[in-house]
Amino acid sequence: MYSYSIIYIVYIVINFFGLEGFTIRLNSKKRVHIKPVIVLITTLTIIVLSLPTFIIILFSKEPIEESISEPTNMESDLTTESAVTVNVERSATNEVEAVPLEQYVASVVASEMPANFELEALKAQALAARTYIVQYLLATGSLETEQSITDTVQHQVYRSEEELKEQWGAEYHWKIEKINEAVLTTAGQILTYDQMPITPAFFSTSNGKTENAEDYWENELPYLVSVESPWDTASPEYLDQKSIQISETEQLLNITLTEPINEPRMTYTDSGRVQTIELAGQIFTGREIREKLDLRSTDFEIEQKNDHIVFTTKGYGHGVGMSQYGANGMAEEGKNYQEIVAHYYHGIEISTVDDVDSSYLAKK
Repeated sequence: MYSYSIIYIVYIVINFFGLEGFTIRLNSKKRVHIKPVIVLITTLTIIVLSLPTFIIILFSKEPIEESISEPTNMESDLTTESAVTVNVERSATNEVEAVPLEQYVASVVASEMPANFELEALKAQALAARTYIVQYLLATGSLETEQSITDTVQHQVYRSEEELKEQWGAEYHWKIEKINEAVLTTAGQILTYDQMPITPAFFSTSNGKTENAEDYWENELPYLVSVESPWDTASPEYLDQKSIQISETEQLLNITLTEPINEPRMTYTDSGRVQTIELAGQIFTGREIREKLDLRSTDFEIEQKNDHIVFTTKGYGHGVGMSQYGANGMAEEGKNYQEIVAHYYHGIEISTVDDVDSSYLAKK
């Protein structure tokens, strides 16, 4: 219908100029005759190209303006949502900064998990970070004192706004807005077991399974048990190799290797990580080997090549609790943060800081 209308309009235009077309005089001696078909094609092209613009102008209720997106500052919202203050001792200056809880959580998430991860994974990380600091404050009595917490991996990595701006540069605004959204939408929420905050262990990448708490640490925790984590194979941190000179290995482990290493005796945990290994007549735990030789994980294989020992590892981190790349993989499949934390922390509940604080004070 639309095409026929245009053709009809063009037909009228052609008749207006005459069926024989018309002539344009260029100068006193030269004239150009324009045929009707040329008029038809030219007019049709002009109408087709111009009609959408005319329609927008006629029916638009608002003037056409250039849209410019300004970054939103959510720092005041983070402060408003924080009923607790965290005293952070800065390792660079030894000074203590008083940071509102949710602002502290946002900084930890920004420092501990890549901002380009899925939003639901960042929310899960926010719950882990918030749970850790609340548990620490309750356990140390810091809610009633001014005891501080470090800004390093000894507790949780914390970077200030200035440090994050320097680290991220031009990407700062979109990254911090995304992280602030994850923190604000989960504000006050923590992970609990038997109405108390859990130890929300997390790490970068698993070997395909997480580790039982008692297989890496000494204590068994009912919510830190081995679960499948197949998403981790897509992590860039999944595989790694480290070559160490035999002399350096001997020094770090305080042993003397008199024979070539050839399939040493090893035992394994439920998740396939090294539980124990025998080297030079001594028994080491997988954790001891990892920490003394600075390996990425306790899932490792050993191969001696000339005067070096090559360690091939799977995964990155201690393996207990939530895998960050696993969480991101779950989010990519459409899982929300509640499903993510429920998968990695067995039998937990999502509570609020106020509920736990009241329960804790009542027990005291």
